[in-house]
Amino acid sequence: MYLLHNTLRPYAWGSESAIAELLGREPSGGPEAELWVGAHPDSPSHAVFTDGSRRSLQDLISQDPQGLLGETVAERFDNRLPFLMKVLAAGSALSLQVHPSLEQAAAGYDAEEAAGVPQGAPHRNYRDRNHKPEMIYALTPFEALCGFRPLPEAVDIFTFLASAVGPGSPAHELLDSVAGYLAAGDTAALRSAFTLLLEAPQDVVMDVERAVAGRTGPSDQDPDAVARDLRTVTELSGQYPGDPGVLVALLLNRVSLEPGEALYLPAGNIHAYLNGLGIEVMASSDNVLRGGLTPKHVDTDELLSTVVFEPLAPPALSPEYTLLDQELYRPPFDEFQLQRIVLADSAAGPDGQPADGVEAGVDGGVDAGVDTGVNGGHADTALPSDESLTPAHVPVVQNGPVVVLAVTGPILLDTPNSTLSVPRGGSAFVAASEAPLVVRPAADGSGATDGPVLAFAVTVGGEMPAL
Repeated sequence: MYLLHNTLRPYAWGSESAIAELLGREPSGGPEAELWVGAHPDSPSHAVFTDGSRRSLQDLISQDPQGLLGETVAERFDNRLPFLMKVLAAGSALSLQVHPSLEQAAAGYDAEEAAGVPQGAPHRNYRDRNHKPEMIYALTPFEALCGFRPLPEAVDIFTFLASAVGPGSPAHELLDSVAGYLAAGDTAALRSAFTLLLEAPQDVVMDVERAVAGRTGPSDQDPDAVARDLRTVTELSGQYPGDPGVLVALLLNRVSLEPGEALYLPAGNIHAYLNGLGIEVMASSDNVLRGGLTPKHVDTDELLSTVVFEPLAPPALSPEYTLLDQELYRPPFDEFQLQRIVLADSAAGPDGQPADGVEAGVDGGVDAGVDTGVNGGHADTALPSDESLTPAHVPVVQNGPVVVLAVTGPILLDTPNSTLSVPRGGSAFVAASEAPLVVRPAADGSGATDGPVLAFAVTVGGEMPAL
């Protein structure tokens, strides 16, 4: 087992305080968008040794893949850790985006390599040969756009906007054409409507934004769905004025997750996270094709070849429980599953003391030790209100390697071979050979919030354990 030192990604859309408050440390002073926990080559975690030295988790795995991943996982995933865990904090909207299938990613990567497109080029679409299915577990109220909405709903909002803009303008012509395509009700028409919006000129988009802004607010006569769509336009146009993604967003389902709710995103599902804090888990890839709400490169042709043009209800992900009452989130992907761990706030005994000289930190931040909750309380991190219902220890489901993140308090990782204390805000990698793994609250409660202790564990996807 290794304590990990992880890297913060300071994307402009990131919250400046949410991750720091969640993990109990001082903010870095800039945007903190994502904390990566894994072995992705762009920002691999580093194992922290007792002498304070560090080594890339990617390097450790490449040196002994079968020992750390297990023989089955190493062979199945080409000697690589197949998943990546992130703490994601959206202070503003991320780009509209879609992720390719495994076949599309491999073909796209090979084509760009053959064409000599540099890895760091801003117009490069494929950073690796892997797909990127993912899931998000909400720690706070979390807003997202996810998949194409029922076409009759989309017809209603574009017809409404065409009326609001008024006849005789390019904006009215665009909105009326989109509504006409959508009324046809087939996938080809949906693709045509999507393409028309994606290529909308900035001045036309801004005419629609002005028409929406010119209303004093949704009237009592506006249906609830229309009122919500108008708020979406207002929110996004304030962040990305004139961006075609503001209108593309109206083709999608608006999803509001409460703390403790989750959804998953397969290949081809166009989506955008709008705001909120969550635990994101994905296949270890950074392949993103953008479709708006971004100043970055948008490759329209490649995007159109990747999006699945079918209306889709938001793919909610409900927890499953083993006979040992382990809480699992198991999307239909081979690479990963998430376990939510809630522990009673009780001492673990003398073995819970942290190892001398070992601290787990974050690039750009300060080590754990600030007694702060998220938005001021546990309600926003989906912790149970009745502490008597929480266990003193939880066994971790292991389908090979595991990464564990301690959120609201220090924890103790216990296996037959060793123990490891993980501070609040810290994380650890547990090799496949370290089994069975049990999580307990640590004896040293410094930095912990009051009440139960929350942690998360990620392992490779697999069948529900019988015991």
